[in-house]
Amino acid sequence: MEPNVLDQTELVNQILEVIVSEGMVDREKVTLDATIESLDLKSIDIVMILTAIEEKFDVYIPMDAPFHEATDVKSLIDAIAAYIIKEKTKTE
Repeated sequence: MEPNVLDQTELVNQILEVIVSEGMVDREKVTLDATIESLDLKSIDIVMILTAIEEKFDVYIPMDAPFHEATDVKSLIDAIAAYIIKEKTKTE
């Protein structure tokens, strides 16, 4: 079942779960103020996370998008959530 992209809280929680599962990090460590570096996420982990998000939300995420410049979990989630909402509202 496709998530309701307009429910921002649920969207953020789903993105967090993808970061936890694909990044293979402890859920307790994935806080909004955690940095990508503190979670020991490498570039390949970010690619895996973005690929999983593409599959989960059925959106294409370009590799030159601003997500790759995110330095903390909050900015990463904000950028991904905004992109998903933008893409989903274009197709409605």
